[in-house]
Order: sequence, then structure tokens, then C-alpha cells
Amino acid sequence: MNILFFGPNGSGKGTQGALLKEQYRIPHIETGVIFRENISKGTELGKQAKASIDRGELVPDEITIPMVLDRLKGSDCENGWLLDGFPRNITQAIKLNEVLTGEGIDVHVLVEVMLDREIAKKRIMGRRLCVNDNNHPNNVNIDAIKPDGDRCRICGGELRKRDDDQDEEAIDQRHDIYYDAEQGTLAAVQYFKELSGKTGRPAIVEVGGKGSVEEVTAELIGKLSNVRLRVLK
Repeated sequence: MNILFFGPNGSGKGTQGALLKEQYRIPHIETGVIFRENISKGTELGKQAKASIDRGELVPDEITIPMVLDRLKGSDCENGWLLDGFPRNITQAIKLNEVLTGEGIDVHVLVEVMLDREIAKKRIMGRRLCVNDNNHPNNVNIDAIKPDGDRCRICGGELRKRDDDQDEEAIDQRHDIYYDAEQGTLAAVQYFKELSGKTGRPAIVEVGGKGSVEEVTAELIGKLSNVRLRVLK
């Protein structure tokens, strides 16, 4: 099952993506990891991406999308994939859909974790990262996953803050992109929803992000189970 996975920073999307990876035995793919892998391996696309990064520029879509496509065609993606956090805007959505269609690759499901912007911001500023596993849920602003002091509630590992999680301006900038329904990430989500309305693909799965990790997971898995057999026919 091929999944496009969307949700604002602070929605718990990373945790849910890791759980879906285990549930469906498919790779959880993030563009940041794709960049690092290509750069470390010295691929031609990696060299071009590094040149852009070194100049302080965003990596152009002409480099990013071929990297993403190459990753989705990897041998570990034969039984499906979960693409997390891409496309980030309407232009990328259109280009990605064109490339995937040209390669005969279907997007079976679009998952959107929905969360109010102010709640998302509060969650970001309260989250703490476990040194053993960043996906262990710890957040000082959420009672259900509030750690005991400075130790992970799952494994007891040391907890740390990410500097950019405490930078309100940086959070607002990221959210400005995500919540932009005209050109940003929500516009990309809407693009695929309109495709779904016309063609039936991808199936759309919306889940609320306000609940506990367990509650969101239960809703997400339940809805995916309902559409999985239909979309894989």
C-alpha cells in the first residue's frame, strides 16, 4: 500500500508514521533522509543537492523529485511505502503526481493528521526527545505522555530539547508553509483530495490529532483497514 502522509509539525505524525511502518512492513520515507543518503553516497543528484544546501538555498524540485522517485522505486518499496512530509506545496504536488503517473506508480491512500495550529505549536514547544529513540512520545505539555522529570517515560533514557522546538519564530515559519491552503502544504493535500473526487484515487483518510497516541493510532489503523482491501484491488 502506497501512502502519502501529511500532518503539521507537532501533530505526532512522526510517531504514527513509525507505527504504520511496523504495522504494514513498509519503509517510512522522509525527504531529509533521502537528501542525506544521496549526499553521503556521492550520487550525482546528491552532489547537486549539496551544492544548493552549501549556498544556503532550498534544493530545487528538479533535484528533489527525481531523488524521491528513485527512492520509491527501491527494492524495499515493492510492497508499498509511506512518504512523509512531501510534497510541501501545490507545485510539488502537481509535479510529483505527473512523475508518478508517468512511471505507473499509484498513490493508494492519502493520510491527513488534522490538528489546530495553536495546539500544534504548544505540543512542539513541550516535546522532549529520547536519546535512545526519538519516536518515544514524551511531552511536558500533554498529561498522557508527560515524562517523569528528565527521563523517557518509555525506556528511561535521557531526554533533550531540540533548539528549534523552542524557537517560536521558526515554528511559525514552518506552520506558515503547512497551513497555507492557497500555495502551501494544505494546498497540496487539497490537490490530491480533488484527484480522489475525480478518479477515486487516492483514498482519503482523515484522523484527528488531538487524542492520545493510542487513540490516534486506533482511529488511523481502523480507517486504513477499511480502505486497504478496496484500494489494492
